[in-house]
Amino acid sequence: MTATDPTGWYERLGGAPFFAALVGGFYDRVAEDDILRPLYPEEDLEPAERRLRMFLEQYWGGPKTYSEERGHPRLRMRHAPFHIDLAARDRWLELMSASLADCDDTLEPEDRDELWRYLVSAADAMVNVNPYIDQ
Repeated sequence: MTATDPTGWYERLGGAPFFAALVGGFYDRVAEDDILRPLYPEEDLEPAERRLRMFLEQYWGGPKTYSEERGHPRLRMRHAPFHIDLAARDRWLELMSASLADCDDTLEPEDRDELWRYLVSAADAMVNVNPYIDQ
């Protein structure tokens, strides 16, 4: 099994309870964060939390609710309006790492590593501000 062939990953990672805990813990941290919180225009973080949870569940082989409700993920396009620089990427990874650590006791080390590789890759792909060009 690889991330490009996520068959079975959803259940292997723990299904809905795992993704709810991972994403819930992440957004609990975002709510108090000085770098990431301003990137969320909604007063309530629940819709963003739900979207990320649905996206991750679908990516890892779970329910297709994200696509059924929102269409193709188009992550770069959806994140383009927001100023995502290296500091935002690093903080996103820091908060996601802390949330993942809260769930570590439910994961096999190799599964955690595979998930983490994906999260780093996704975070890198969302950066849309070049510190050498953009002001």
